[in-house]
Amino acid sequence: MAKLLCSKKETAEALGVSLRTVDNLIDGKELAVRRVGRRVLIPVAEVERFTRRDHQTRPAAKLGMASADTTVLAGSGNTGTST
Repeated sequence: MAKLLCSKKETAEALGVSLRTVDNLIDGKELAVRRVGRRVLIPVAEVERFTRRDHQTRPAAKLGMASADTTVLAGSGNTGTST
């Protein structure tokens, strides 16, 4: 019988990400989990589904960066208009 559930560590290894990233994906409801006692297990089908779908990237504001269209380079003299 094929394995149906993975640990968080196994999931991180399969996805090529850190354990913290797997925790963040679980917290963000991007990965569904099954809890068995104190263990948090991720269905193999859920990991496969996650790898097939498109993922939203974080907006620049959440990363503590200004967005490209609001960034002003000091001293560049560029006002954004063409003459």
